[in-house]
Amino acid sequence: MSHTEPRASVSVPITPDTPCISTLDALADLPAAEWNALAGNDPFLSCEFLSALETSGCAVPKTGWCPQFLLAHEAGKLVGGMPLYLKSHSYGEYVFDWAWADAYARHGLAYYPKLLAAVPFTPITGTRILAQSDHIAKQLIHAALQLAKNLNVSSLHCLFPEAAQIPALQAAGMSVRHGVQFHWQNLDYPDFDAYLSGMNNEKRKKIKQERRRVRDAGISFEWVLGHQATAAQWAFFFACYAQTYHAHSSTPYLNPDFFQRIAASMGEKILLVFAVREGKMIAGAFNVFTSERLYGRYWGAMEQHSGLHFETCYYQAIEFCIAHRIAVFEGGAQGEHKLARGFLPVQTLSTHWLAHERLGRAVDDFLVREQAGLEHYANELNERSPFKQV
Repeated sequence: MSHTEPRASVSVPITPDTPCISTLDALADLPAAEWNALAGNDPFLSCEFLSALETSGCAVPKTGWCPQFLLAHEAGKLVGGMPLYLKSHSYGEYVFDWAWADAYARHGLAYYPKLLAAVPFTPITGTRILAQSDHIAKQLIHAALQLAKNLNVSSLHCLFPEAAQIPALQAAGMSVRHGVQFHWQNLDYPDFDAYLSGMNNEKRKKIKQERRRVRDAGISFEWVLGHQATAAQWAFFFACYAQTYHAHSSTPYLNPDFFQRIAASMGEKILLVFAVREGKMIAGAFNVFTSERLYGRYWGAMEQHSGLHFETCYYQAIEFCIAHRIAVFEGGAQGEHKLARGFLPVQTLSTHWLAHERLGRAVDDFLVREQAGLEHYANELNERSPFKQV
């Protein structure tokens, strides 16, 4: 079921101990400084990033993302918010609920539209209830659930919230789902060789061989910050990004306008990595970073070379983290192949509320079984760690 316009809203009047909560269908209508004061240092929650998704046409009703941001005000001041979307599909979320949608369909029920608290196309853990106090956070969660009921949607989902926010979401009646990603940890390595020295001989040898093959192919690399990249470099990166989707017979979620907007508004937080052979760019990767974390997001290549993907996406980013003393490199969703390259399993979380009680109980039972399987999987991964056992 497609949906372009919300059928209801939520508004909580001001009382002495309750903020006024309302919905907003375009973040661009809100002063950026107000939202960013709540978002803090998270680049993906920034008004610049979220507004670019809207104004570029990437996360809008036409593409199945209808913004329904919750805003909490006290005495006219913004004190809380939640990035909330009415969704008509489950693409671009990275927490897969297709089986739940299928169960609804088999019972003659509509799973879409649903309500989603998330950053579109971004499987990265962060604050999902932006609030100046625990009380305001609880009010926002209550308002999100009430909005789901007012809209008569199938469900409310909160994707990749910080662990500290899980108790409040659970207390409101949402069930917890666990997932796994692979992150690289910087143990104050002085250089890449020092990082490799902590790995067992087999994995260290394999990585050195991969890097050597790329060098032997005559490929070198350039790091370019987003606000310093030329129009030609941005155009080449987008061609690489689109090529990755086309190779899988898919359509890119993002468009050139989106990348142009964030290059202008937050380019100092963007790292582009270009692979160059015989003076010509042949591959590119897009990363976002802060002083503490680097996030690998997109890549693509116009030529195929052994080891090129690992070098462009992982080893160059690790070199950048070491050079800039960045503590963590998040390599993106999924990807067990990252384990052999030094990325260790890290738990991710999401919470879910389904309006249909019987199907909600079935999902709860599934989540218990899924968690047990994930714990076993995580134990297996840790046993296969590429690092020397101490």
